[in-house]
Amino acid sequence: MGMERRSTLHDVAREAGVSAKTVSRVVNGDGPVAAATRARVLAVTERLGFRPNLLARSIRTGGPDSTVGLVVPDLGNPFFGALAGGVEEAARARGLTVLLGCSGGDPVREAEVVGDFLARRTAALLVVPAAGGEALAQAGAAGVPLVFVDRPGPDADCVVSSNRAGAREGVAQLLGAGHRRVAFLGDLPPELYTRRERLAGYRDALAEAGVPVDEVLVADARTTADAADAVLRLLALPDPPTALFASNVNAATGAVLALGRAGRREVAVLAFDDLPLAEVLDPPLSAVAQAPAELGAAAVRLALARLDGDDSPPRTETVPTRLVLRGNPVMAGP
Repeated sequence: MGMERRSTLHDVAREAGVSAKTVSRVVNGDGPVAAATRARVLAVTERLGFRPNLLARSIRTGGPDSTVGLVVPDLGNPFFGALAGGVEEAARARGLTVLLGCSGGDPVREAEVVGDFLARRTAALLVVPAAGGEALAQAGAAGVPLVFVDRPGPDADCVVSSNRAGAREGVAQLLGAGHRRVAFLGDLPPELYTRRERLAGYRDALAEAGVPVDEVLVADARTTADAADAVLRLLALPDPPTALFASNVNAATGAVLALGRAGRREVAVLAFDDLPLAEVLDPPLSAVAQAPAELGAAAVRLALARLDGDDSPPRTETVPTRLVLRGNPVMAGP
């Protein structure tokens, strides 16, 4: 069964026996209308389930609600910079301005930033959640569409990368090249959704290839220094790994530094997220690349759909990752 057509302003005008301009005055509060006429128009809008296009009104009037608020945990992270660029381009195409705030990964700070944005009557909120529930409650109380980005939140639209599938594909590439001792470098236990999904993808790939998981090869690497230390410990094992799956940028950076210092360029490294200058490393670094700008653009599309009247249940949109193989000779396996 096809989706029912949404009632338009002209439908209301026809049913109420008034002009479209009169309906606009009633629903947008743009001018004087006789009390009896106002009551008739409101009765028809209720019967037809008409919802005004709030976005079109905000852009037309140039009001303070012609902005979109974006909250990220770290303004210095290139990933979130690229995400913000995707949001800005998609929002600008619809005449909206982006307000950018930083939560620092702190739920209290996130709530403050969201509150500031709502006080400025932002049309929609896009949040990389530190918590999730509080932002949802704030947006719901204000009647503002909310989209969680990069990490899912409860009962709201979400846009995420294919973290688990991307990690599985990347590790499967290493296994297919002949590696059987593949180490995982990442946060343990992984607190963030993204990191949990990447560890699950690593385990998926091993299971699908019939390779048992050796927990000795699953190493904690929260910082670059952690990762470098972990790699040196792994290389000193009696049966060391021949390949490393670095599940975040810090882990990949530490792995590259440690291998370079140890002169162990024969060990394969696959990063989740592409590193700057990955192509000029020796050997060049292969990666599971995300598309942060597309995450941002997709989040704007979901928010705009809500502003345009879409009241379907919350949905999650997944943006695919891309495996980038740079002809690294160690990818051929031991």
